Amino acid sequence: MNTIKQLLKSTLFFLLLLGSIAGQGIYAAQIEVSVDRNPVSIDDSFQIIFTATESPDAAPDFTPLEEDFTILNQGQSNQSSWVNGKASKTIEWTLNVLAKKVGTLTIPIIKFGRDHSELVSVTVTQGDNNKAANTDADLFLDVEATPASPYLQSQVLYTLRLYRKVEIAQAQLSDPELSDAVIEKLDEDRNYVTKVNGVDYSVTERKYVIFPQKSGKVTIKPLILTAEIVVNARHSFNGFFNSTQTKRVASKEITLDVKPAPASFTGSHWLTAEQLEVKQEWSGDFEQMKVGEPLTRTLTLLAKGATVGSLPELNTTKTDERLKTYPDQPILKEQKTTDGLLAFREEKIALIPSKTGSYTLPAIKIPWFNTQTKKMEIATIPETTITVAAGASTPTVSANPTTTPQPSTATPIIQTPTEPQTSNWLWVSLFLALGWLVTVFYFLTHRPALPVVIAKDDAELSLKDSINQLKKACVDNNAIAAKNALLAWGMAKFGVTSLGAIADCCDARLRDEILQLNQVLYAKDAPVWSGKKLFQAFVENKARAKMTVVGNDGLEPLFRL
Repeated sequence: MNTIKQLLKSTLFFLLLLGSIAGQGIYAAQIEVSVDRNPVSIDDSFQIIFTATESPDAAPDFTPLEEDFTILNQGQSNQSSWVNGKASKTIEWTLNVLAKKVGTLTIPIIKFGRDHSELVSVTVTQGDNNKAANTDADLFLDVEATPASPYLQSQVLYTLRLYRKVEIAQAQLSDPELSDAVIEKLDEDRNYVTKVNGVDYSVTERKYVIFPQKSGKVTIKPLILTAEIVVNARHSFNGFFNSTQTKRVASKEITLDVKPAPASFTGSHWLTAEQLEVKQEWSGDFEQMKVGEPLTRTLTLLAKGATVGSLPELNTTKTDERLKTYPDQPILKEQKTTDGLLAFREEKIALIPSKTGSYTLPAIKIPWFNTQTKKMEIATIPETTITVAAGASTPTVSANPTTTPQPSTATPIIQTPTEPQTSNWLWVSLFLALGWLVTVFYFLTHRPALPVVIAKDDAELSLKDSINQLKKACVDNNAIAAKNALLAWGMAKFGVTSLGAIADCCDARLRDEILQLNQVLYAKDAPVWSGKKLFQAFVENKARAKMTVVGNDGLEPLFRL
C-alpha cells in the first residue's frame, strides 16, 4: 500500500514538473531578427531590428554584436492594442550599425534574460571610395594639393570639397594628417552649388595649408566623413517620422614629393615664400639727428606663403659704439587668407647718438627662395647713413668769469625796490605756497598703488628672461638648459612644474617638440639634440597666442596689383 502511494506521489510530481516545463515553453517570448536591407556596403550603415510580441524575461545584452559591428545608436519603441476583446503588445529594438569587415557576417544570438533571438546572416560588400567619378553618388569627397612637388618648408594648399545631393542631419570629418608637417586650417568653409556631369550638387569647400618639414615622398592620409543622412519617412507605431542613415565616405590619399633646398641657395637661413618684402621706417629725420635725442627705426618683413617661425631676425648687425641701440621685443603675426598664410615680423630699435658726426648702418640682406620662379632672390634694405648734430645748447657762462666788475657811473639796471613792489611779491609768494600745498595734498591722496605695478613688471621680466634663456639654449643645442628655461617659462606662464604639463598647454607642434626634448633627456642612447625646431615652434606658438588675444586686426594688402 505504501509502495502504491509513493508511486502515485512520484507520478504526480513528474506530471507537475513536465507541465511547468511545457508552460515555460508556451509563454516564452518570441524574438524575431531582421535587417532593413541585405546586402549592405561596408561604408554604409544599416539597421538590425529585434521584435518581441511579449515582454521578454530581461533587457537585451547587445555586447556580442560588437565583435563584427560598430553600434552607432540604438532605440526602443512599444505598441499596445486591444482588438475584439484581445490584447496584443509589440516591443521593438532598432540598432543602427556599421560592419567592421567584408563578407558574410552572422548576427549572433542576443540574450534577453532567459529569452533569446535567433541567428541571422547578412552579406557585406566592399565599399567604393572613388565615387567622385560616379554622378549617381549621393555623397562624395574630392581633395587636391598644390603644388604636388613642393620645396622643404614651403606652402602646400590642400583643398577639400564635399559634394552632396542629400540632406545631412549631422556630420563629422577628420582633419588631414601628415607627420613632420605644420598644418593650419584657413578661413571659414565656403558653400555653393555646382553641376557635375549635368547633376546639381551642393558643395562645401574647406582649405588647409601644409608646410612639410622633411624632404622625400610623404603621404597625406585619406579624410574620413561620417554623416547622418536623412532618408524617407518610415512608418512606426506612433506614426511617420524621418529616419537617418549613417554613411561613411573616404577621400583619396595624396602623395607629395618634397624637394630639399637646392644647392644653388647660398643663404645661411633657408626661407621659402611666394612673395617677400622688407622695408624700414623712421620716427623722424635720420639725416638731422641730435646728440642725446632718440630716434626709432622700424624694420618690417612681410612674406606670403610662409609661417612666422620661418622669418629671420632683421637687426643682427652691430653698430658704432657711439650709437647706442635699444631693441624692443619683435611683433609677430599671421594672417589667414583664401590663398594661404601671410607672415609678418616687425622690429623697433631706438637709436641714441652720444657724439656728433656721420654713422653708417650696414645694408640688411634677406636671401629667400621664390617658390613661384624657383629661384633664389635677395630682399635688401640699402646701407643707411645718419647725420648727428650737436644737441640743444645749455645756458652759457661769461667768457671771463674771474673778471671783477668795474664800477659804473651809469644809472644802475637793478634798482632798489619801492614799498608797493615789496607788497606785490608778498602776495605772489603766498599764492605760490598755497598752490604747492594743494599739489602735495593731491598727489598724496591720488598716487597709484605701486606694489601692483611692480609685481606685474616682475612677472613680465621673469617671462622675458626665461625666453631669452630658452633662445640661447636652443642656439647652443643645450638640452638641459632648454629644459630649465622651459620649466621657468611654464611656471611663470601657466603655473605648472613639468615638461609634460607645459606641453599640454601648447599647440600641437610645440607640444611634440617639448615631448621630443623630454625623451632625449631621459633616453639611454640619446641622439645629439638640435634646438632649432623647438625654438621655431615656440615662436610660432607665441604668435598664435597673440592672435587669439588680440584678434584678427587685419594686415594691409601685401602687394598691390
